[in-house]
Formats: sequence, C-alpha cells, structure tokens
Amino acid sequence: MKASTFQTVIVGGLCLAIAGLSGELYNQYQRLDELQSTTTQRLKTLDTLRHDLSALQDTQEKLQFALNDLKRAVDTGEQQANTLDPLLDQWAQEIQELRDGLAARATAADMTALRARLERVEQQHQELKAQPSVPPLTPSAAKPKKTARPHPVSLSPPFSVLAVESRAGERFLATAPQGSRSLADIRLLHNGEQIGAWRLKALEARSALFAVTDQPDQTVPLP
Repeated sequence: MKASTFQTVIVGGLCLAIAGLSGELYNQYQRLDELQSTTTQRLKTLDTLRHDLSALQDTQEKLQFALNDLKRAVDTGEQQANTLDPLLDQWAQEIQELRDGLAARATAADMTALRARLERVEQQHQELKAQPSVPPLTPSAAKPKKTARPHPVSLSPPFSVLAVESRAGERFLATAPQGSRSLADIRLLHNGEQIGAWRLKALEARSALFAVTDQPDQTVPLP
C-alpha cells in the first residue's frame, strides 16, 4: 500500500472517531442539560415543600396554643360551674323561702289592717253615741256655734303592708298591690318615697305614718 493511501485511511479513521466522539459528547451534554433542568425543578419542588412544611409547623404550633388555651378555659369553666352550682341551688331555695314568707306575711298584714280599720270604725261609732244631745235653743238664747273640729278620716291604703326590712342599717317598708302575691310586685319604700298619693313620712315602732294628698296624715299599723 502506498504511503499516501495509508495516510488517507488513517485520517479518515481519525475523522470517523472524532465524529463519533463528538456525537457522543453532544448526547452526554444533552443528557447533562436535562439532568440539570430536572435537578433544578426538583430543587424548586423541594423548596416549595420545605416552605409548606414550615407553614404547616407554624399552623400546628398555633393550633396547639389554641388547644391549650381551650383546655384551660374548659378547666376554669368546670371549676366555676362546680363553685356556682351550689350557690345557685342555695339562692333558689332562699328565694322560694322568701316568697313563702312574704305570702304568709301578706295574709297576716291584710288581716291586721282589716282589724285595725274595724277597730277605728267601732271607736268612731262609740264616740258618736257618747256625744250628748243638745236641746234646741230659743232665738234669744242662741249663741254662735263653735265649729266642731272634724275627726281625722281613716283611709285604706291602696296597697298591702308586708313587713319592715333593714338594709345597710336603713329601715324599709315592704309593700305590694292589694291582692298580689307575686314577688316581683313587692316594693321597698324609704322615708320620702311614695306610692301614688301616699308618701311615707316615718317608720315608727308599730306603725307607718303616711302623708296623703288633700287628706290628713294616715297611720297604718305594721304586721
């Protein structure tokens, strides 16, 4: 074989080898580029997952704090309920006893007021019977008549007197509308307060003194 031919063969083989290596390098470069692209996407996905995980952990911590607060609130509510339940039962019992007592007092007060009115009427009747009859005078002996002082008119209060109660060292008169037995209708009167035309002037040992509009003062016995 001639030297020129041999060189041509060698050069051609080298060219083919270089071309094959170039193709292989190109393919490796493309695969490397794809791997880099895939790795970049996976890193982005990993960053997103890390961010989501961090947010989830923050949410979990907040939920845990809220759960702890809720547990403390429930424990506090149970303690308050355990403390208030006996008090509520006691208050309900005391209110019922007060209602029963006020109903009984109201009945006794009505009877006392009625008895007092009857006694005043009988006393007035006796005073009228005891007055001597005066014979008619002749015109010559007639003298100017003195105007008789009118007897105080006894009025019936438009309410029932139930009892006298003490609050912070002050005395109050417990009253209720006639015929009422409701605890909600009870009203406490202090000196100077009034119901309708009846104003409480003073609370004495066994009676209450009222000032009545356009009428003389009225004394109401206490139960």
